[in-house]
Amino acid sequence: MAHLAKEKARLLARIRRLKGQMEAIERALEADAPCGDVLNLVASVRGAVNGLTSELLEDHIRAHVIGAENKDELEKGAAELIEVVRTYLK
Repeated sequence: MAHLAKEKARLLARIRRLKGQMEAIERALEADAPCGDVLNLVASVRGAVNGLTSELLEDHIRAHVIGAENKDELEKGAAELIEVVRTYLK
């Protein structure tokens, strides 16, 4: 995905922050942190994953649906988007 290559550094930075947040949950559990603290950490991860998902969905729509160069590319981009949304909503 050429459009992702342009944003690769920024996307990888987001993934590294997510990894750090997951490690914070692991540390909290290992340290027997109060469940409220753990739940807040989990909620933060969920928000970060949702933000990343939104960004990637928007990039996909712009590159492969709106920016499609022909009908076949448009249909393929739309089909991929539908599949992802179905998976996401399960």
